[in-house]
Amino acid sequence: MRILGIETSCDETAICLIEAEGDFGIGSPKSETKAAPNFKYKILGNALISQAALHTEYGGVFPNLAKREHAKNLVPLLEKCLHETNSPRQGLALPRLNIAELQTTLSREPELLKQLIPFLEQHGKPDIDALAVTHGPGLEPALWVGLNFAKALSKVWNVPIVGVNHMEGHIVMSMMEGGHLASFEFPVLALLISGGHTELVLSKRFGSYKLIGQTRDDAAGEAFDKVARMMQLPYPGGPHISALAKKAREENLTTDVKLPRPMLNENNLDFSFSGLKTAVLRVLESSAPISDTLKKKLAREFEDAVADVLVAKTLRAVETYGANTVLIGGGVSANTYIRAELKKRLDEVSSKLLVCPPELATDNALMIALAGYFHAQKREFADITTLKANGNLRLGDIS
Repeated sequence: MRILGIETSCDETAICLIEAEGDFGIGSPKSETKAAPNFKYKILGNALISQAALHTEYGGVFPNLAKREHAKNLVPLLEKCLHETNSPRQGLALPRLNIAELQTTLSREPELLKQLIPFLEQHGKPDIDALAVTHGPGLEPALWVGLNFAKALSKVWNVPIVGVNHMEGHIVMSMMEGGHLASFEFPVLALLISGGHTELVLSKRFGSYKLIGQTRDDAAGEAFDKVARMMQLPYPGGPHISALAKKAREENLTTDVKLPRPMLNENNLDFSFSGLKTAVLRVLESSAPISDTLKKKLAREFEDAVADVLVAKTLRAVETYGANTVLIGGGVSANTYIRAELKKRLDEVSSKLLVCPPELATDNALMIALAGYFHAQKREFADITTLKANGNLRLGDIS
């Protein structure tokens, strides 16, 4: 089965075409406990553009700018992706009705429509079985661009759509090892950490999710970015904080200031990082002007604090729910220190850790295509007349 994935939830525009086979354990007697060994995939075409540099002056993602850039980038990325697959160049003779339909579907995306019509006239229908598109969570203006683009292609190419939850995409991506499914056992506990989310999600079988813990205020990635901005570091701030923290460890630099570990000892699985961010601000205000040495010390203490909380809560969830496997996904999962600390503690309790390569930890269309395949295989297709973008879409029910 060939799936074309489309991702526009935040500030990455991405398109990926995969060919996949296997059943993810669906219908297998062991599907409740063990992952099926027969799923595999290969990437036929993959294209991505990051807008991070464009949002630097805002210190974060500016929704209307993200929307505009998605509309500008989607068609060129689709063309690049299909070029990698040697898709046919023979175009479609679009009848007046189809153009009218496209104009209606993309009425709010005039720039996208302007590029799409000549593209369709120059390119034939690719060999695909379904489209998979992120419909939430994320920035709604950005989500709508990708969703309307997918609807337009669905109508012209006459292929079904799968609406994919962005967070499920991160989960499925972290279950992969190379071009196939990793070997692991359920229950699986997912720690999802990004600029917009910090969640613990329990899964007892494929496609079954229960939200058992979440942040009550700032997400971990958001806290990294805000602390970086306080230190006058570029956006996105997470990698810069981590680089300073790494230098501090190499130079054995520590600070006399002990930052809080919010909610560390509370008897629940929720998180809070707003107070930690405020504590950093107080230190900076009382230490101005800020020296490079203090930046390194404070970056280390901040990263230590975040890691301590994430690891402790994850281990508590492992014990509570008897999770055999833990996976970590989302942009912050690329943080090597957090990965290493989590693996060290999980090894002590004989729980397996699944991680995806750092380059696939951030938003991408491969993860959307993979999650889309999972639903397309069960013929869980969306009604394009009712499929909507949902910036607050949840994965699983709150326990």
